[in-house]
Amino acid sequence: METELGDLNLTQGQAKSEPSQPPQRSESTHDDGSTKDDRPLLKPGPTPFSHESFEDLEKKYAAFARHDVYGPLGCGELPLEEKVLLGIAAVTLVPIRLVLAMSLLILYYLICWICTLFSPPNREDGEQEDYAHMGGWRRAVIFWSGRFLSRVMLFVLGFYWIKETYRIPNGEEKSSTAPDEGKYESEEPERPGAVISNHISYIDILYHMSSSFPSFVAKRSVAKLPLVGLISKCLGCVYVQRESKSSDFKGVSAVVTERVKEAHRNKSAPMMMLFPEGTTTNGDFLLPFKTGAFLAKAPVLPVILRYSFQRFSPAWESMSGVRHVFLLLCQFVNHLEVTRFPIYYPSQQEKDDPKLYSHNVRRLMSSEGNLILSDLGLPEKRIYLAALNGNNSLPSVLHQKDD
Repeated sequence: METELGDLNLTQGQAKSEPSQPPQRSESTHDDGSTKDDRPLLKPGPTPFSHESFEDLEKKYAAFARHDVYGPLGCGELPLEEKVLLGIAAVTLVPIRLVLAMSLLILYYLICWICTLFSPPNREDGEQEDYAHMGGWRRAVIFWSGRFLSRVMLFVLGFYWIKETYRIPNGEEKSSTAPDEGKYESEEPERPGAVISNHISYIDILYHMSSSFPSFVAKRSVAKLPLVGLISKCLGCVYVQRESKSSDFKGVSAVVTERVKEAHRNKSAPMMMLFPEGTTTNGDFLLPFKTGAFLAKAPVLPVILRYSFQRFSPAWESMSGVRHVFLLLCQFVNHLEVTRFPIYYPSQQEKDDPKLYSHNVRRLMSSEGNLILSDLGLPEKRIYLAALNGNNSLPSVLHQKDD
């Protein structure tokens, strides 16, 4: 559930003295169970670029560029009016919202603790454990209270109204001359194995919890966090050790694939929520999809999230987590728009070729959601953040890894 900005511990002193390397792919594990390097990102710092070079940087890495009044690192020079609003919110809204948010978190933790008391967790492969496979009243209480309190949490954060639109794609009636593309209707409606969404902010997780309460992919360390650890187990999160070897990556991918298949077959099983882009964007672009979400050959439910704004963008792509949360809490109103599509049923060719399956779903979401397709990824995002922080020396080795 955490994005790469949660690992802001790479310092400029660790960088090589060699010139910047061109953008390349590297290995790590992302929300869909695929592999890709996830080196820590840099801490926010001053931006030493000239006006011309900064504009070129934003054009080159447009998918990660912020366009709000706070600037790329949230440290921009603010107009007087914004400073006044920020000051008022800091002494009024922020304390109230913090107290309410912590109260909701503790309340839901207590609900999860009571419901899991004397109930052993479900364990997979000795590493994964969760309470999402419980049945009866325990699961019902965790599920419905989780959805309700997630929506209340969004309200506390200023998302008072969430506009949801159900959109049937143009040209849904596909001809028989396009056997490589899936369809949106089935003679016997089937349950999707996973929800596929673009990734913009940590707020995405709260929305999806309030909407369908699915399972996510999270760092293994999340399971040990106070309060959040137990909640993540009740969600049925698949835990990932980002620093592990490739054999562990393959194991995680297998767990994700099996979870997607199980959710497709069994209506009582928790559905998987996957962000196939593998990192966050500013919300205007759609990055290449990893194939891990599509290996199960099961139908998927595409969802597009958009955060409209005037002062502060809820997109989390280039500033520290603490600063972003503080600025989010200072906004009097935040806006979220959701576009939901019919279930996408893969064709036989898509089932045989996960890359084709992921490509077609990505193309659908781009065309129908007015999102710009981008070839950038996490390695390019790292380069962009390094440049923003004034670190012109980049890691000299970035291993190429395709899905």
